[in-house]
This record gives sequence, structure tokens and C-alpha cells, in this order.
Amino acid sequence: MTREDWLNIALEAMVSEGVESVRILSLGQRLGVSRSSFYWYFKSRQDLLDHLLDYWRNRNTQVIVERASRPADTITEAVLNVFENWVDETLFDPRLDFAIRAWARQSPDVHRIVDEADDTRVDAIREMFRRYGYEETEAFVRARVLYFVQIGYYSLEIVEPMRNRLSLVPAYVKTHTGKDPTPHEFDAFVEFTRRVTSREGK
Repeated sequence: MTREDWLNIALEAMVSEGVESVRILSLGQRLGVSRSSFYWYFKSRQDLLDHLLDYWRNRNTQVIVERASRPADTITEAVLNVFENWVDETLFDPRLDFAIRAWARQSPDVHRIVDEADDTRVDAIREMFRRYGYEETEAFVRARVLYFVQIGYYSLEIVEPMRNRLSLVPAYVKTHTGKDPTPHEFDAFVEFTRRVTSREGK
């Protein structure tokens, strides 16, 4: 077994069953190896949990920061760049985010880390709005609304056909920015979504 095998099985367990299922013995049984294999790569269960948190931060937070920082000609194009995270789960993993937030309800330390990640994500989106001329307070509020609406969408486990979601995208963009996306911007986003759904076989 490799270090990545242990991390992957731990991630699967946490996402499907919660952090309490991330136990060295049970993970080893799933992998068909002894506990000694674990200690080649990790000092302790806590070390493994710390690595899972790092993985979550590096994945789910970094993709939002990257998309919010990506060059765009207009604020509407910039917002659609961020929206790419919400349609491509190879970028932002909502099930992983939900699992970490469930863990945070049990652990003050993890709760603090989640709060810091939320602040980082909102700040990146706030900076995005600031680049396009929104004043500080308005940029902050728009960033919070854009971000927390989506987190709420995941928390409520809302499931909609992609066609329905796409039909609402221009209205969401206008709500978040006060401006309509251009036909070219919207078409590019639709094409991105089609590539994602085609890859996933949906």
C-alpha cells in the first residue's frame, strides 16, 4: 500500500460515514493490510486527520481562490469563472466539504479551520469584485451572498437537472453583479458545462 492509498480510503470513509469511521484498524481491514503499513506513512491517527484537512484546504479552498483570481474582461465573466467550481466536482468537491463541516460541529479546532477557509474564500471573491470597481462594503456583501448561497445549496442537498440550473445562470449572474452576462460569456460557460457532463457521462 502507498501513502495515497491510505489517504484515499480515509477520504472515502470520512465522506461516506463521517470522521469517526477514520480508524487505523478499520481502514487497514478495508485495504487488506496490517496496521504496521500505516505507520510507514503517518505518525498517528491525528497525523492522518491533519493530512485530510490539508488535502481539503488545498483542494476546495484553492480552486475558489484560483478561479476568483483568474483574469477576465468583465465582472460577469469573472463570476462565471467561479461558477465553474459548482458544476465540476473535480474542482470543488461538495461531499468532502460537507464531511469536513460535519466534523467541525464536533471539534472546536476544526471549526476554527473551517471558519478560516470560509474567510479565505470570501476574501478572494471580495477581491474579485473590488477589481471591477465595486466599493469595499458592497464587494464584501456580494462576495458573501455569492459564496454562502452556494454552500447553502449544498447543505440543503438540492438536486436539479443541469438543464434547469443552466437556465437560471444568467439570472444568478445578474443578481450577484447587477449586470447581464454577454451571450459569448454564457455560451462559453455552457460549453464548459457540456464538457464536464460529457466526461461524467451524464
